[in-house]
Amino acid sequence: MLDSPNPQKTPLSELGEFGLIQRLTAAVELKAPSSKHGVGDDAAVLDFGDSEVLISKDLLVEGVHFDLGYVPLKHLGYKAAVVNFSDIYAMNGTPSQLLVGMAVSSRFPVEALEEIYAGILLACSRYGVDLVGGDTTSSQSGLMLSITAVGHVAKGKSVRRDGAQAGDLLVVTGDLGAAYMGLQVLEREKAAFQANPNLQPELQGHEYVLERQLKPEARKDVAALLAELGVTPTSMMDISDGLSSEILHLGTQSGVGCTIYEDKIPMDPQMMHLAEEFGINPITAVLNGGEDYELLFTMPIAEFDKIKANPNLTPIGHMTEDKVFQMVTNAGQTVPLEAQGWKAFSPEN
Repeated sequence: MLDSPNPQKTPLSELGEFGLIQRLTAAVELKAPSSKHGVGDDAAVLDFGDSEVLISKDLLVEGVHFDLGYVPLKHLGYKAAVVNFSDIYAMNGTPSQLLVGMAVSSRFPVEALEEIYAGILLACSRYGVDLVGGDTTSSQSGLMLSITAVGHVAKGKSVRRDGAQAGDLLVVTGDLGAAYMGLQVLEREKAAFQANPNLQPELQGHEYVLERQLKPEARKDVAALLAELGVTPTSMMDISDGLSSEILHLGTQSGVGCTIYEDKIPMDPQMMHLAEEFGINPITAVLNGGEDYELLFTMPIAEFDKIKANPNLTPIGHMTEDKVFQMVTNAGQTVPLEAQGWKAFSPEN
């Protein structure tokens, strides 16, 4: 007979998502010879001899991760697949297979589910990934998608979060903050529609930020680019929960701190203009917004010359020995970095 559960009742909000994961997996031991690396990264690493297999899983819940009031079903399917591909690319790997689990309520007709799958299959086609299985069941609380991505990487070439060294450069791909501002536009137009259903949404001129929110793309080009430049990242992850949260994850797991510089962070002009229109400091959208799905990585500072002329790669700071996380603002002030991005199990969620 199993031991009775601990009578203590700790609120989920007290731990948060990552605290909960640490607590639930504290007793996990990897015993299979093929289990090389488990909980704590963008994907698990399994060693099967000549190459390593990468496995990542995401759970998307209606009303928590997406709002069908403004998210088209085909876009939802596409995004659900792509964000899992991003986890594989963040490990320096290539996604190859996808499994889809779906729980759905009776309010959805068959045609709605076909739209979701059309988006998933479009993403698979564009990224060269096979849909190989999954499961479907009923739900009493709306729609839920459970996505598992499988990928591969050459033996010994996977890049984890825990390899950053003091003195390494911290580099990001692309630009940041646009997905968050796209969400602000969608929420604004939803509120306007609810107040007056006769109003037409004002989306013109916001195409870039809306696409970054509704139809993000994974950075499948980065591994080849870094190999071409002769750069080997010491650590890497994708930016899904906001830049500040991801820096804290990367630095904490590597046992180092970080200093970044506000004036070095790449931002799209449309995003910056829109943030000002909403009364939001653009750096707030970057640090706390999330869902950019760009890659964040560290590299030896001695290799800076290899990337300095590349417009796709932007050094934004460096790792430090003191385990302090901070940003130097445009005004020259030093402020602490805090994990204020998406927080599962927070009271408002």
